[in-house]
Parts: sequence; C-alpha cells; structure tokens
Amino acid sequence: MKYIKKPKIILVPYPAQGHVTPMLKLASAINNLGLHFQPVLVTPEYIHNQIVQRIEAKDGILCVAIPGGMELKDSTSDFFAIEAAMENTMPNHLESLVHKFEGDEDGGVVCIVADLLASWAIEVAKSCGIPAAGFWPAMFATYRLFAAIPDMLRSGLISDTGIPEHQGKVQFLPDTPLLFTEDLPWLIGSLAARQGRFEFWRRAMDRTKSLRCLLVNSFPDEYYEQQIIDMLVITNIKVSQDCSLVVLPIGPLCKHSNAMTKNPSFWEEDFSCLNWLDKQKANSVVYIAFGSSISPIGDTKLKNVALALEASTRPFIWVLRSAWLEGLPIGFLEKVSKQGKVVSWAPQMEVLQHKAVGCYLTHCGWNSTMEAIQCRKRLLCYPAVADQFMNCAYIVQVWRIGLMLNELGQKDVEEGLSRVMEDKEMESRLMKLYERTMGEEANSRVVSNLTAFVDEVKKVKTEYSCYTN
Repeated sequence: MKYIKKPKIILVPYPAQGHVTPMLKLASAINNLGLHFQPVLVTPEYIHNQIVQRIEAKDGILCVAIPGGMELKDSTSDFFAIEAAMENTMPNHLESLVHKFEGDEDGGVVCIVADLLASWAIEVAKSCGIPAAGFWPAMFATYRLFAAIPDMLRSGLISDTGIPEHQGKVQFLPDTPLLFTEDLPWLIGSLAARQGRFEFWRRAMDRTKSLRCLLVNSFPDEYYEQQIIDMLVITNIKVSQDCSLVVLPIGPLCKHSNAMTKNPSFWEEDFSCLNWLDKQKANSVVYIAFGSSISPIGDTKLKNVALALEASTRPFIWVLRSAWLEGLPIGFLEKVSKQGKVVSWAPQMEVLQHKAVGCYLTHCGWNSTMEAIQCRKRLLCYPAVADQFMNCAYIVQVWRIGLMLNELGQKDVEEGLSRVMEDKEMESRLMKLYERTMGEEANSRVVSNLTAFVDEVKKVKTEYSCYTN
C-alpha cells in the first residue's frame, strides 16, 4: 500500500488473526468516509509479511511492519511470548515510526488507535505527545466484564490473583446473562498462566484510564440498561482532565468496511471448497471451524466430532489445521470423501455467504459470530476460552440464534446438529437480528459515530497538546 501525503491515524492491533482483521476493517471504514487522513495499520514483521499480499484494500490504507521479535508459528500458541514482545520489543519501533511521520510536512500523526490488548501502544502515544483512542474488537459486554475487575475484587468474587472464590453460575454484570465462574476470560491454562493473564488484563485496563474515547466493534443491545445505551450513543468527544471515557459503538465492522478489503488471512485459503459447495443442496451443509489460535478440542473430542459428522450423513466442510489431522479416526478422510470436505483453512466469509451452508459449528469468536449474523447462519456453539462464553450466552440465551453443546461427545454433536438444523423459528430470529445490527438504522448510527470520532481527531491534537503541557 502506498504512502499518501496526509495526516496519519496509526492503528495498532493485537498481533493475532482475530484482532488484525477487525482493525483492518476499521481502517477501511475510516478510509471510506473520504476524510483527509490516511489510516496506517502497524503490525509485526512476521504478520505483515503474511498478509500484505492478500490485502486488497484501496490505496488509502498504508500497511507498515515493525520488528516483532518472534515468528508467526510462535505467535499462534504462546500468549506470554506475544506479551513479552509487545512490552519489550515493539514500543521503541512504533515510537521511531511516529517520529518519522511527525518529521513529514503532511500533518504528522493525529491519533494512535490501540487495540486494548495492545495497550503498550497507549504508552507510546503518551511518550510521543500523541492523542490515543482505544479499540475493542469484541462485544461491549466483555469489555464491561474486564472493567468490572475492581468491583469483583471488592465484593470477594475473585481473589487478588483473579481466581474465583466460589463455584457456579453468577451474574457478573447487571442485565447480562449468567456465566459460570470458570468462564471468566482470563481463566486459561495452568494456575500460573491464569494469574499471568489476569495481571495482563489489570495492566491493560489501568492504561485504559488515560483514554478519552473507546471505539467498540459492537452495537447497542436491547439487553443493556437504558443508562448504558445512553452512554453508548454519545457522539461528542471532549478532551479535558475530568472527562470520563466515551464509548462509541461502530460495529459490526464486517458490514462497514470496503467490499474490496478481504479478511487478511495469515494462512493460504483453500478456495476449492467453494466449488464443492456449488454442488450441494441449499441449507444442507454444516460448516465447522474452531478458530485460528487455540485448539479447543483434544484428540478424543476431535474423534467424536468426526464420528458424529459421519453418522449424521450431512454434507460438511471442516477447517482443520494440519497439526490436528493426526487426531482423526483412522480412515476417516477416505470414508467421508464424498460426504464432506476437510480443508486446512477456508475463505470463511465466502463459505458463510454460500446458500448451501445451513449451520455453523463454531467456537463463538466475535468475528465469527458477527460474520454468521451478517450471513444469517444458525449456530451450534462450543465455546472454549476467553470472551467466547459471553458471546455464546448472548447467541443462545438472548438472541436465540443458536444452541450450545455442553460436550463434544458423538451423541451430543449428532443431536445438536439435528436440533439446530430443524429449528424453523431460528431463521426469522436471525433475520430480525440482522436488520437490527446491520440494517439502515444501524448503518446510520455507525457512520455517525465514526464521523464524530474522526471529526474530533481534526482538532484533538492541539487540545491534547495544551492539556498535556
């Protein structure tokens, strides 16, 4: 992507597939407003080199690489290696990039938009005297969950290391679905890993206190209290010492980016599955994908899903990374060669948009959830980590556009597929949710909030400089 002589808005995603994608969509949405800024997407070299050839965005988006201190294969599995790289390697390089742009005669950098998981970029903005805005790529309810950590500590719900003090279902936030205490999003891995992730989030939320604006890849939901909705629709960002955080819902971004801006996949997509879909009956195919970074199923569950798919006789497309193939039953691929198709990575939006796909068996990642709503596909849910439990609670309890699997046993999957595929009312609920989140009124709200944000960016650097000095 080429350099354009315009003031820059630097966008810094957390370096993972599920975060780079919505940040690129944000860059595209800002660019589509036709404003006098150039969005600059900054990623580590190991990601930049993977995605730059696959991005088909307009020339208005500049993609820049900075040294990341690790390889792509490490970044998909080691949360703490990413954390170390973000805290120790990336800040100096981003600061150098800011100074480089500031030396140009085109207005320099007017704002740094930092994914809250990349909160290190907020500190770089501070040190450079650049205004910073936050970006939350997931559901707003999950942000509220992290923001409520101090309340959870005060109430004794969790210990000072983030470990639940009680077991069972709890309503962690007013007017949100119940969650099990073990579903808290930092409770992943060993005890040490859970405590480390909790500290990561406490630091990130502490850094967020200096922000004046948070852009959220979500939408006001009727499940929120009215006061929450009132807060969300604020469209005037003030920079002052006593100003509280202003939250602007700008999602779902999968609907508002340029059509030419495809998901920048880290891996080669297998487009042969689209030709295979063309030969299937409408609404007959089950699409199965469990995300990009963390495998939510071990060998036993993998085999159960395989046996359930085979027994169901339903046509399917299953996304399985090569490392997972060894867990399949012996001879499975040969047995189902006519029934289904297994691919290492799929062009997900194209698959979900296809009329042959009737159901999506998913881990409930937020990007996948929004894409399913956009394509009006019913969901069979098996959440595993992080925000996926909250997303699933809304899918199943609030919106009622899917069903949850408590286990991945063969019988569980078989019965779940039958129930979700045969639910006649789910289609109408999907249509209503699509209209509420992506219809004309929703589109107008997103454009209004994005315009309010970028309009404020035009003047905020001068005000910020006065405030910090």
